[in-house]
Amino acid sequence: MKKFFLVMVALAMGIGFAACAQSETASTATTEVPVEAETSTTAQPETVIENPVIRLSTTTSVNDSGLLPYLQPYFESDTGYTLEITSAGTGAAIEKARNGDADCLLVHSKAAEEDYCNEGYGEVRVPFMYNYFVIVGPADDPAGVQDCATASEAFQAIADAGATFITRGDASGTNNAELKIWDAIGYSPDGQEWYVNIGEGMGRALTVADEMQAYTLSDKATYLAHEDSLSILMEESDEMKNTYSMIAVTPERWPDTNYAGAMAFIDWMTSEKALDLIAQYGVAEYGEPLFFVLN
Repeated sequence: MKKFFLVMVALAMGIGFAACAQSETASTATTEVPVEAETSTTAQPETVIENPVIRLSTTTSVNDSGLLPYLQPYFESDTGYTLEITSAGTGAAIEKARNGDADCLLVHSKAAEEDYCNEGYGEVRVPFMYNYFVIVGPADDPAGVQDCATASEAFQAIADAGATFITRGDASGTNNAELKIWDAIGYSPDGQEWYVNIGEGMGRALTVADEMQAYTLSDKATYLAHEDSLSILMEESDEMKNTYSMIAVTPERWPDTNYAGAMAFIDWMTSEKALDLIAQYGVAEYGEPLFFVLN
């Protein structure tokens, strides 16, 4: 009888230990489930960008000056988009948009931009920054440009002296600004021996002007970023302000355009962060900003 009692006690204790083990296992499992649930409910899904590539057609000055390469990694990191940049004179840059080879424009020729926007496709011109054109030339200044009060007077002095002048001749914003000054004095330099048309970009124009010790019109940012012996002989007159604008290519013009990406680029470029970066660009290296933001 005693032996039977001891057996029953041992069996009861075994059952008790098993029950406790099951209870502890269940307790452990229930404490882990809420952690997993909380992790899954608080995880934020990443924003899916349908088309991450933005084809930006831009003028040479923002590329040659280094501004776009400076801004690009900030933009791509902040937005998840990738910029595919091609640079040319403003005329050629705008033609890319007309032909469906660009999603967004960043250019600097107001008349050409307005003509493009007025074609009836709903594009909107967004001015956002500016700098100045400068007349540069040899330090000895044979035409006396430094003695002139305006760009018009300076161009007249160059023509009167028959001093060599390099024109880009590429329908760029800079070339358009130059031709506007010649028009202002009622003079056409075409065909003059001293008026050299190279049909190329700003960097090349500065190189040729340096080699020939000639005059040319340049945006100041590209001049400062370019190494040569030319001197700035006139700057920051009212005729020399150089405004840059952005234009998103709409689906009304090309149905497959990356309009969302173009608008994301414009929104970022006009953000406080981007405008601060633009305002700081060039200060450390040149002692002054290369571009100024529009108020």
